[in-house]
Amino acid sequence: MKILHTIHTMFSEKHTLSLTQDILCSRLRCLVKLLERGQVPVADLKKNLEHAASVLEYMCTEETRQPVDPENELDDIKTDSVPVEVRDWLTFTFTQQKGLVLTRKEEKQRFRSIVHAVQAGIFVERMYRRNSNLTSLIYPPNVITALKHVDMWSFDVFALNEASGNHALKFVFYDLLTRYNLINFFKIPVSALVSFVDSLEVGYSTHKNPYHNLVHAADVTQTLHYLLIKTGILHWLNELEIFAVLFAAAIHDYEHTGTTNNFHIQTRSDTALLYNDRAVQENHHISATYRLLQREDDKNIFLNLSKDEWRELRSLVVDMVLATDMSCHFQQIKGMKNLMLQPDKPKALSLLLHTADISHPAKHWGLHHRWTAFLLEEFFRQGDKEAELGLPFSPLCDRKSTMVAQSQIGKVQNCSICSFELTELNGKSLKQNDDIKVKREPFILFHDTARGEEKSGVDISGFKSTWNQEIHNNRETWKGLAATGAYASISLWGVLKTEV
Repeated sequence: MKILHTIHTMFSEKHTLSLTQDILCSRLRCLVKLLERGQVPVADLKKNLEHAASVLEYMCTEETRQPVDPENELDDIKTDSVPVEVRDWLTFTFTQQKGLVLTRKEEKQRFRSIVHAVQAGIFVERMYRRNSNLTSLIYPPNVITALKHVDMWSFDVFALNEASGNHALKFVFYDLLTRYNLINFFKIPVSALVSFVDSLEVGYSTHKNPYHNLVHAADVTQTLHYLLIKTGILHWLNELEIFAVLFAAAIHDYEHTGTTNNFHIQTRSDTALLYNDRAVQENHHISATYRLLQREDDKNIFLNLSKDEWRELRSLVVDMVLATDMSCHFQQIKGMKNLMLQPDKPKALSLLLHTADISHPAKHWGLHHRWTAFLLEEFFRQGDKEAELGLPFSPLCDRKSTMVAQSQIGKVQNCSICSFELTELNGKSLKQNDDIKVKREPFILFHDTARGEEKSGVDISGFKSTWNQEIHNNRETWKGLAATGAYASISLWGVLKTEV
């Protein structure tokens, strides 16, 4: 057992490495590609690559080199500390047997070559895993095409989800962290990031919700990104705050049950009892996400944050996600004017996420119409459960009597008010409070120039114009449908929900 333990320790903490020279060279080439793309610190990586290359070159020429006295050179390798059985096994396994009887010096020389090979293998494996983690996200061509429009208000998250095979959240979150250079800035292990988002997507899919699912999370994350760059709020934030905003958007409905907080309270669910009927699901979204990060190290994207950074980011995330509780909506609207007089970053960011969360009435009709279908179908499913339990129907949850078109007119109006106040808040805050603005203009997003994206900048007037025009168009469309009696019955609503 001691022999096996020694072998295990020398090769890896998790599995035995038996890398050939070809594999080592291949992985070094991968690291070079990472260096060319600027995804790792150039100076450090270059230094380490040169060292690894020199070791590999030595390995390749070792067999033809004349023996030299290895006594002094072996001091740092400490071959005598390795059990004889292990040395024999390594020599037998990793060298060609020629039937020759080796002298003590030749044995040490041969073993030194093997140790160097093992050291190089472990070194390159760790370097490769640290920088590319063997799982760097590969963008399919259709995904690249879809993400070219990620800076646009008309971004079609459904098209991205189809192109990515139902992984819209993974690609949006990964792409935005890359664009803001947050992966490098916070030294986020890529393998942990990919594994974490994979788990997020599983959690979002647990209850098979028509609306509160991974596509909604991706949509909110992309919308929040748009708000950051177009309103100029981006220039008010440091890297940790940007990370917190994107993270909060990605997790804000994690493991959503497809029912409202009030449904949890009325049915006395375990979640409602756990959180004492206060922001029931929002508390769960945060808690479940952080338990996921803490429970599984291979998903811990906060691994390299300092304690202070971790606490600050968590505080922001908690504030933002709790504020997505719709019962706080009118309270947030009412508090906006105070924010204009005395800026408060956590409250402003909470409002930003809340705005992105309810923004689909301000998207073009093709997107808004589709989101409405999904949301009302989710409401109707809750109504079906309420009927089974003998509970009264919650608003908009009775699929037989809900007036779809009429219900959407007021919803669109509320969204419009929220958006207008948000942009006004942002403009005044940036102009009147330069002391809290991050001094780094122009902020450069780390776009992949090979994809041909155009640079995006602050455009508050254009943002308000686009948003208000879509609000107006959608409101008028719903009014027209209400006037003609469309979507007034379940049979007509069935046409709308065919995409669900």
